Amino acid sequence: KNVWNENLVIPVSFLNYHSMHVFVQDLTDELALVDVIEDKLKGEAMDLQHGSLFLKTHKIVADKDYSVTANSKVVVVTAGARQQEGESRLNLVQRNVNIFKFIIPNIMKYSPNCILLVVSNPVDILTYVAWKLSGLPRNRVIGSGTNLDSARFRYLMGEKLGIHPSSCHGWVIGEHGDSSVPVWSGVNVAGVSLQGLNPDMGTDKDKEDWKSVHKMVVDSAYEVIKLKGYTSWAILGQGEVLLFISFWNRATKDNYLTLVAYSQGMHGVNEEVFLSVPCILGNSGLTDVVHMTLKPEEEKQLVKSAETLWGVQKELTL
Repeated sequence: KNVWNENLVIPVSFLNYHSMHVFVQDLTDELALVDVIEDKLKGEAMDLQHGSLFLKTHKIVADKDYSVTANSKVVVVTAGARQQEGESRLNLVQRNVNIFKFIIPNIMKYSPNCILLVVSNPVDILTYVAWKLSGLPRNRVIGSGTNLDSARFRYLMGEKLGIHPSSCHGWVIGEHGDSSVPVWSGVNVAGVSLQGLNPDMGTDKDKEDWKSVHKMVVDSAYEVIKLKGYTSWAILGQGEVLLFISFWNRATKDNYLTLVAYSQGMHGVNEEVFLSVPCILGNSGLTDVVHMTLKPEEEKQLVKSAETLWGVQKELTL
């Protein structure tokens, strides 16, 4: 049976979407759900339990009391105020910091040795907040970050080229938001550098207008929120993070993703911020960071992204 997945807890917001990948991938023997809205929590738990015959999670529990989460190995924090139509992720920050000041101490009270995976927005700043409030070492506090941006980037790249996104490779790093950085120098298809074929790729001189692809990545969450009120299904990719943590010794695929990690001292970043960079995961959390070779302009954009976050972060009261 699974060797390192005894207990995982998700303090919930849209828990049915975030939980589904956990269930179908057989990532945990027990899933504990926590929320402040007791009726919704009970209903969600019952709904999931009734479908457990078709899933692979053996025990599903739910409670408003955080004691139900005791001794969790991994805690996925999705709770927080919902991003409104037209509202940037950064504008969410103070509302969600106040929520985290209640959530994180309760998590640590019952699971002091857990790994924290933060999904709530603005995820970069809230990963920093979770690190400060939890007292955990940096490698045990991770944010979902631009893992989703990179997935959107690859999908849109595939649409533009008319090929499957699994054949398209490229990273979006920095803030999970408006100041994210597309690494054009690393974009490739089957190992062929697209910037090598089109040196102007991603610039204002680019006749192929690849810059618009990144703009669509940045705008896509706003568009989905405008159309349906929230994003949900694309975020299922966070289950992949849990997969790498739980089954770290399975060499089925590369265990690196663009996730939020402590970034001070990297690529000229001087501020104490968490940014998305390619990370290597294991059952102790983040085990290493891939130091990318960035072009000067890309590094400059990453530093600007860090400064954007720091400008908000330094005003926080924790």
